[in-house]
Amino acid sequence: MTSTPDPETPADSPAEASAPPVPHPFQELLRGTLCERMGMRVLELSAAGGVMTMPVEGNTQPAGLLHGGASIALAESIASFAGVVHAREIHGERAQAVGTTVSAVHHRSARAGTVTATCEALHRGRTVATYAVAVTDDTGALLCSSTVSTMPLPPRDS
Repeated sequence: MTSTPDPETPADSPAEASAPPVPHPFQELLRGTLCERMGMRVLELSAAGGVMTMPVEGNTQPAGLLHGGASIALAESIASFAGVVHAREIHGERAQAVGTTVSAVHHRSARAGTVTATCEALHRGRTVATYAVAVTDDTGALLCSSTVSTMPLPPRDS
């Protein structure tokens, strides 16, 4: 005799077990952008930092390695989003932030899987916010270290 899984138990439901995670509210802002085309996903976000992922597939150089520019785009994207949250704490809901500087050191690359950018605020001021970003592979190996500065901007009248 076979038993039927209890529909009240989510762990027993393959559909629920494999359901994609609920997207972060900022994920909607990626529509139609480079971030969306590169497959970036916001996982965590605050003015103090955040976490964003991106697949290696589709973001490689001709040699089959993760493109260094893709790592930098991922790092700048999560730092800029953290900068937007910071700007909104200062200037209100419609405030934005723009990146002003990016520096990066590439330590190694990846050929497959997902890379994760973890961002942490180094300084959050009224005119500049600076973030340190570590881009790692699926094993946690450091691929790229980046520093990104952003400028918090008040809402524009338009």
